[in-house]
Amino acid sequence: MSKPEAADLSLPPAALGVLAFRGPDAARFLQGQVSADVEKLAVGASTLAGLHNPQGRVIALLAISRSASDELFAILPVELTAAVALRLRKYVLRSKLQIVEVGDALRVVGTGTDVPGFASAIWGTRRMLLVPATRAGEFDFTDSAAARWQSADIAEGLPQVYAATSETFVAQMLNLDLLGAIAFDKGCYTGQEVIARSHYRGRVKRRMQRWVSAAAAPLRAGDAARSADGRALAVVRAAAAENGQAMRQEILAVGPYAISDEPSAATSGAPSADAGALVEGPLPLPYRLPE
Repeated sequence: MSKPEAADLSLPPAALGVLAFRGPDAARFLQGQVSADVEKLAVGASTLAGLHNPQGRVIALLAISRSASDELFAILPVELTAAVALRLRKYVLRSKLQIVEVGDALRVVGTGTDVPGFASAIWGTRRMLLVPATRAGEFDFTDSAAARWQSADIAEGLPQVYAATSETFVAQMLNLDLLGAIAFDKGCYTGQEVIARSHYRGRVKRRMQRWVSAAAAPLRAGDAARSADGRALAVVRAAAAENGQAMRQEILAVGPYAISDEPSAATSGAPSADAGALVEGPLPLPYRLPE
């Protein structure tokens, strides 16, 4: 069985966790919990999906892969796996499935190429492979490869949700509708009413965009930032700029399209326009934001 070249690898084993959904009702169960159309996934296919609370805010972003008719895997930050598993188990009731944390048995390997023989999930223009832990030693993980992966995520406009930002952003604020993570023609799931209303009424005024920061201290998910024209921003994720300049980061952050759309911080939960590090931008994204 072939494996990717070392230069393609990233994502150290502790970065991402894996949940397995096993049983004849696995796909049907996830269909009622996440925003993507899981039941339409063929074996070997994958999708991005949001897990939301009743207010439409994203609890976790999942990369879901269907490995068999009765088995699906969900890849998400390891810091959220236990909480997400606990939350979802509350809704199993009489459904015939098990939700298992399998991060000890499987490791996530990021690669730019498809590798036959491993379950995988599409992640932007790349893939995440699920490799048995017994074979993880065959793969060389380096800090520089992990940094390149994070930079590629930001260049591709791919959000991530961490413990610091879980249940902070409505789905469209993270551009999940533009990334194929929401199926507006499927049945009910938690948070659907809010997400659908925002979609059909066109009232999403805060979106994730790409910026560059020269802050004295590194920005992290959940930090406040501000643009030169006074827009208040909430950081989704950050990575060192590819040019390697000291103290510069590229970030994805949620904020209003323009200063005229700036909501009241007191009523929106957004940081105030005079709070946080100053950032430059916005920079281009590979997909088009709605007018």
